[in-house]
Amino acid sequence: MKLLKEFKEFAVKGNMMDMAIGIIIGAAFNKVIDVLAKQVLLPPLSLLSDGANFENKKIVLRDAVTNTSGEVTTAEVAMAYGKLFEVFLDFLIIGFTVFIVVKAMNRLRTKAQDSKDKTVATPKDIELLSDLKELMEEQNKLLKASTST
Repeated sequence: MKLLKEFKEFAVKGNMMDMAIGIIIGAAFNKVIDVLAKQVLLPPLSLLSDGANFENKKIVLRDAVTNTSGEVTTAEVAMAYGKLFEVFLDFLIIGFTVFIVVKAMNRLRTKAQDSKDKTVATPKDIELLSDLKELMEEQNKLLKASTST
């Protein structure tokens, strides 16, 4: 019964919803990055490399062996480095995109938390904290002035 109560508290707090939303957005983001890498960035690279298709690039360690009727008796053994190149490119694109998004979010957060910037509405908690800070600084100056005389 306690476990059910804890799960209910967890689900109601929004943690589960935040996680679900993050997973859904992450899956959609993955599809966008996949198309960006395979349909936008790899074709020009393929053109520069004289039409090579990176997905099919591999180093054959052992050729496939066929019998006289054309049936494969021993499968080919190969290292598919082209797929690794694609996945690495996906990783770089995702990493760079996340970096840009986080950088933009940090810039917006910094701008929103700047109490002196009047172009952005400062959240009330930040406004109250900056007012409190100014009052404390003023109080410290008064205390220093009264103790020095």
